[in-house]
Amino acid sequence: MATKRAGPAKRNGRLTVDDVRELALALPSTEERPSYGTPGFRVGDKLFARVLDEDSIVIKVDFDHREALLQSKPDVFRVTPHYQDWPMVIVQLTTVDRPLLQSLLKEAWLRCASQRLRAQHSASPYKQR
Repeated sequence: MATKRAGPAKRNGRLTVDDVRELALALPSTEERPSYGTPGFRVGDKLFARVLDEDSIVIKVDFDHREALLQSKPDVFRVTPHYQDWPMVIVQLTTVDRPLLQSLLKEAWLRCASQRLRAQHSASPYKQR
């Protein structure tokens, strides 16, 4: 008897770059384009997330939110000196859960999407399936 898969395959129960891609591309007008040699996700040519490596991504956040994330879940979020002065946070795919990642990608998309695009998708930017 075949088993139904609920999405991209997990590695050891954790999220993968394929999960990031699925969630990011479900947001309207999102494009995947390389950014520094890894997949980047853009809306209106503004980068809102990009893959760092198979274990982590970086997502656009405001500085206050980033500080709260770092304090509340240090096993999930971090900032390297490179990102210290940028409104970005590194998210560990090995420890983040799918609902939190989806929420963070949505917030990052909202920060970068045009006012017109945000208005068009004010109820929920995630595409209906």
